Amino acid sequence: MRFSTMFGRTWREIPSEAETESHRLSLRAALVRQIAAGIYAYLPLGWRVLRKITQIMREEMDAVDGQEISMPVVQPAELWRASGRYDAPAPGPALLRFKDRGDHDMVLGMTHEEVVTALARQEINSYRQLPLMVYQIQTKFRDEPRARGGLIRVREFVMKDGYSFHADTNSLDTYFERIHQAYLNVFARCGVQVFAVEADSGIFGGSQSYEFMVLSSIGEDTLVTCAACGYAANAEKATFVKGEAAKGDLLPIEKVATPGASTIQAVAAMVGVPTRQTLKAVFMSDLEGQVIFALIRGDLEVNMTKLSNALGGVELHASTTDELKAAGIVPGFASPVGVQNVRVIADESITTGTNFVAGANEPGFHLKNVNYPRDFTAEQVTDIALAQDDDPCPNCGQPLRTSRGIEAGHIFKLGTKYSSAMEATFLDSDGTAKPLVMGCYGMGTGRLLACIIEQNYDERGIIWPTSVAPFQVHLVSLGTNNPQVVEAAEVLYQELLDGGFDVLYDDRAESAGVKFNDADLIGIPVRITISKRTIEANSVECKLRRGESVELVERAQLAGWIRQALA
Repeated sequence: MRFSTMFGRTWREIPSEAETESHRLSLRAALVRQIAAGIYAYLPLGWRVLRKITQIMREEMDAVDGQEISMPVVQPAELWRASGRYDAPAPGPALLRFKDRGDHDMVLGMTHEEVVTALARQEINSYRQLPLMVYQIQTKFRDEPRARGGLIRVREFVMKDGYSFHADTNSLDTYFERIHQAYLNVFARCGVQVFAVEADSGIFGGSQSYEFMVLSSIGEDTLVTCAACGYAANAEKATFVKGEAAKGDLLPIEKVATPGASTIQAVAAMVGVPTRQTLKAVFMSDLEGQVIFALIRGDLEVNMTKLSNALGGVELHASTTDELKAAGIVPGFASPVGVQNVRVIADESITTGTNFVAGANEPGFHLKNVNYPRDFTAEQVTDIALAQDDDPCPNCGQPLRTSRGIEAGHIFKLGTKYSSAMEATFLDSDGTAKPLVMGCYGMGTGRLLACIIEQNYDERGIIWPTSVAPFQVHLVSLGTNNPQVVEAAEVLYQELLDGGFDVLYDDRAESAGVKFNDADLIGIPVRITISKRTIEANSVECKLRRGESVELVERAQLAGWIRQALA
């Protein structure tokens, strides 16, 4: 490709709207252009990178017996109704719904569990066909409320999603390990360091779930890890040893004055108890305005994902003053005792102690010696606690540490969630009809591109791993006003193409500084410069993007030098 005719131009200025390095560099290096919030077009350089990423994905999916298919992005709503997700709290408004000209309810596919299950219902009828896996690399649309970070969180995106079908859970377990390794292979070949963490399955459902995380300070996910035993989980899923509050004989409730004490720390200090001897109230509301009273021990924090999951995946927001007032709640002094018109979801930590201090639902007062279930009830008692730094590891008890990360891939054991709902069955060896056991495996291509940049750049620009670079060689011609240089550069360009190399040829009438800066910004692995000086020496100037030194290489040795450098 000639730089002079390439569609897309590099930018000198740093875009003000860009929030991350990958966002800034993908815009400046002419990889993508934003069309709308969370919607991007890929320019030739970015599309070439994406094609190489997807080819690696194809090779690794084929290696675990995957069969590539293509499923429609426009899907009939009845499939989503059959699975129960069309009207479910999750995905909620993220699923874009519309009607076609025949007044049929349709959706833009944000994922393809429903479609692939419907296909399996038609095509699989015997255990002899199992196990099998199909995958696709295709566009999806998720109406994200907060698109951010360039390609990291978008609304329209290309994803590699795969679905496996099995006769039983043992078969799924075995295949799950093969997929796990295949994902590690993809990331390694793309030059990205990841580690797998236990994760929440979110809107997809199912049981065991792992995310492949790229450590990054700009990541949206919080990771919880233990250096002692290797425990790793997304904070949405992570557990920890909560310990216990003091235990004793249940004492009668006592109302005490706590003027001005509206925080856990202030109440504990005024009453003279540790924070773990108090009960903390957190109020969230669903889309209908129903107030959720989340109750947890005072030294712990509520995990909003766990809370949402306990409620069936509903979308929650912090309760407003009006919503609390309508429910008869006094903020800062709220009490689970006698509360009405709210749904109480309690963390299991409230059951591991006695005689807690809780609000009295009256300004300036709290209650001592509150006990569950003697004094109040809860709709659910489950784990809704957020793991934090220094909490004890659930496996070995050593301190946990938190860090930020970007989700680069996600694999799930769906089980029979969709096959049972949509009646996708097969005949087992004994002639019994059984629901298909399913697995699901997703990896965003654009997000992976962004992750590659986040781990491979310097102050001058991108440093592409050879496997995914848009081109292998960046040929720079210095002296486009010199016919001898122009002719030699054209000959060299053709020789490189004939030698099987992918080449970006900078034939522009620009200064050496502009051309070298663009070469560093775009980040192609090998830069070759031809000029009057190198022609006279019957050589070319060679430089690796990852290195600093420049080397003169004889023309006769150039092809071998490039191959060795790329290897």
